[in-house]
Amino acid sequence: METVLRQLTRGNALFLIIILGIGGSFQSGYHITGLSSPSPYIKRFINSSWYERYEEPPPEATVTIIWSLIVSMYAVGGLFGAVSVKFISDMLGRKRVMICNSFIAIVAAGIMLTSKGAKSYEMIIVARILHGYSAGLGVSAHLMYLGEISPRKIRGVVTLTSATFTSLGKLSGQFFGLSEILGREELWNVVLCVPACFSVVQIIALPFLPEAPRYLFIEKGDVKACHKALQSLWGQGDFKQEMDEMLAEQVAIEAAPPTSSLQLLRDRTVRWQLLSMSMIYCCNQLSGMSAISTFSFDIFLKAGIPRDNIRYVTLGLGVSEILTSISCGLLIEQTGRRPLFWGGYGVMSACWVLVTLTLNLKDSSYWVPYIAAGLIIVFIIFFCGGPAGATATLNSEIFIQSNRMASLVLMGIQRWSLFAVLGLVFPFLINALDSYCFVIFACMCLLGCLYTFFILPETKGKTLLEIAEEFKAITVCGKSFIEKQKLETKL
Repeated sequence: METVLRQLTRGNALFLIIILGIGGSFQSGYHITGLSSPSPYIKRFINSSWYERYEEPPPEATVTIIWSLIVSMYAVGGLFGAVSVKFISDMLGRKRVMICNSFIAIVAAGIMLTSKGAKSYEMIIVARILHGYSAGLGVSAHLMYLGEISPRKIRGVVTLTSATFTSLGKLSGQFFGLSEILGREELWNVVLCVPACFSVVQIIALPFLPEAPRYLFIEKGDVKACHKALQSLWGQGDFKQEMDEMLAEQVAIEAAPPTSSLQLLRDRTVRWQLLSMSMIYCCNQLSGMSAISTFSFDIFLKAGIPRDNIRYVTLGLGVSEILTSISCGLLIEQTGRRPLFWGGYGVMSACWVLVTLTLNLKDSSYWVPYIAAGLIIVFIIFFCGGPAGATATLNSEIFIQSNRMASLVLMGIQRWSLFAVLGLVFPFLINALDSYCFVIFACMCLLGCLYTFFILPETKGKTLLEIAEEFKAITVCGKSFIEKQKLETKL
């Protein structure tokens, strides 16, 4: 750890990582949990605004529809942000897209802040769409920027900071939502605008920091600017190894030009990479973590935790998440990526099975609900210390530069689509299946454990081209996608 800190503090790397984080995945994490605390106040605001306009109380179904739109439009905006990242990043570059994204977040915060005075719930919906767009674009651009500034030896630690800032954002959303801080009825619009302060910091600081070296070398062909950026980030040195790796990747890209998302889907040479990332994103979203973040109040209420204690339990979840995410950085370069995936998924699956059992026994004693809460905390520890942290790293390692942007678009579409579907379906699941809804999450975690244990190759300490060869060597039942392609070509 001391060596990693020494590397990060030789130049501006650590400062850039912090600035990228507070304007990137932090924003997404905050808005996932930030809406939970002011939700009853927003519903009352919808009622009062409707009454002032039409001089009659709104039907209950109308309030539910408006509230559902406020919740779900965030995911819709995130989907559009993820789709547009390739076009905007190619046009503006990594640094400028992060700056422009922060302006969008500030505009969204301004609309949210003034919605209360304007007595307009429509403005809340518009602000949520813009916040979602900013989160979808920012998370993808943040992850891409980190992957393109990090040397191979500490690539895992650097890219893992994306997950750490997501956890920090979730914790901040829970903290500022406490009634002792900003979680009061007169301040519900303010608590949803807190991330804009961090966006302002990013706009001020980012212009003085370097562009991503890999982007400058491979996509812009500016060797001098790339070398200058490396020295600014990592201190003085010739960086021959890093430059040689970029040169080898550039040669590979010249043989295979940048691809679109549809072309990437048709390319059999990266089929295992796409399948692996799709499986991991699917297991992460359907592991139950998104449900805990969004519906923690309902889950703990169902578990039997007293209503007044739930907000403090959820704050404890946020603290556990951020501490585990940071500690994962100490492990990822020692243990590798695979053990964090299959080990994390395995424990998470066991946790959900035990949670199901304890929820069925919650009436047997007053302390049983707290065992369920403890198991959920264990689940979060292994999720953040395993799949969550390793996913951010793996996403930057398994695609070469020409495919990376298209892959981020595809994974972003999948992530935000699953997030939207889960947000709509989970309230009905927990009502229909009661405690047995968590068995579905246990099965998804078990699937992720088996896939990553038997199929996913290790990527620690390897170049992007070496990792690509590892995926090409994967066979199932003695066959691979590459062999099938060769056979089709021969015929």
